[in-house]
Amino acid sequence: MSKTYASPFDTPGKLDQKIIANPYPYYRQHRSAEPVHWNEGSKSWDVTSFDGVMEVLRDRRFSSDSTALFRDQFQGPAREAMAPIMELFDSAMVASDPPNHTRLRSLANKAFTPRVIENMQAHIQEIVDRSLDDVQISGNMDLISDLAYPLPGTVICEMLGVPVEDRGQFKKWTDDLAAFRGGLDNLEEHAEAARSSVLAMIDYLKTVLKECRENPRDNLISALAAAEQQGDAFSEMELFSMFVFLQFAGHETTTNLIGNGILALLQNPEQLQKLRDDPSLIENGIEEFLRYHSPVQSLVRTALENLEIGGTPILKGQVVRIYLGAANRDPAQFSDPDRLDIAREGTRHVGFGFGIHFCLGAALARREGKAAIGTVIRRLPELRLEPPMSEWRLEDFQWSENPVFHGLTSLPVVFKPIQ
Repeated sequence: MSKTYASPFDTPGKLDQKIIANPYPYYRQHRSAEPVHWNEGSKSWDVTSFDGVMEVLRDRRFSSDSTALFRDQFQGPAREAMAPIMELFDSAMVASDPPNHTRLRSLANKAFTPRVIENMQAHIQEIVDRSLDDVQISGNMDLISDLAYPLPGTVICEMLGVPVEDRGQFKKWTDDLAAFRGGLDNLEEHAEAARSSVLAMIDYLKTVLKECRENPRDNLISALAAAEQQGDAFSEMELFSMFVFLQFAGHETTTNLIGNGILALLQNPEQLQKLRDDPSLIENGIEEFLRYHSPVQSLVRTALENLEIGGTPILKGQVVRIYLGAANRDPAQFSDPDRLDIAREGTRHVGFGFGIHFCLGAALARREGKAAIGTVIRRLPELRLEPPMSEWRLEDFQWSENPVFHGLTSLPVVFKPIQ
């Protein structure tokens, strides 16, 4: 296939950490040169324009089922060894298409209701306040390990009905699975860890599910196990998959939203001051943070038939990677897109995806982000980065190595101690 643009994303294997930390200049080059670009390294089409990304998300001729892409990279005994991971992926709502997706989403919605989210509001605030109580007198904290990570991890454990003290183990399991699923170029490097974690999660969940069926409680696992619609219900593997991906979403995307949002404010002090002066801007600010530093940077789809994206022919069976982080910085959709503006109006971003696969936990993530970021700004005066530097670049911070999920692993900050 002909191409005129050599993208830094074309190289197989790990991306340079500088690109992972700050992909936006590369997205801009990519989008300007070839918004629909054939990636020779991953043998996929990369889509970086807002219109192109929306076109793929809207079109039912693109499949979300990427299991075959992973399975085909293993042969013989290796494929058999990967069977537990593939079975989990096969059962996942996020990787399914209608009509199966419609069934799974409908059942999940019966357990993941607005009432459940609303009832968590006061408790979310309690967790945030308790986390800040522990650090406020010291005048310093690591915003990720002290707040952005434990908050969503605690909330999703309590909602699901599993011990909060097991949160670290869940994070390890889901990190292993995310590293495996995060890219198609270096699967073998992460395969064994992912397989071991999937088997461990399944053993753990069998015990939890048995207890919830015998003694139903007021939690999501009991509700999911009991969810029925027109005589249909989740299979056991579908329940396991739902648990795994709720755990993953509860940890990863919300942690990234909180950490990325506060970093954006610290790097844009005039916006930080604007939020201090008008706390009601937090609602709009959350949407801007989701646009400005999208917690999920890309998604994978597969063409079910021959079609086109923006006039570029795509063949049946070809893989398409859509870059949400690039779409959210497209100047054709957003005025001055590289500028943070918490008062920006009409922020129609794709930070949570779009269409039938719009993030199931979006309302919960927004509520947690609002509580965490709003309370930090209110309770921690003179908040600033540590150590102080005249100009922090994105590559100066510690970022997750997974290019799909854009988030910090550490964010040391200092503030005026409160006695």
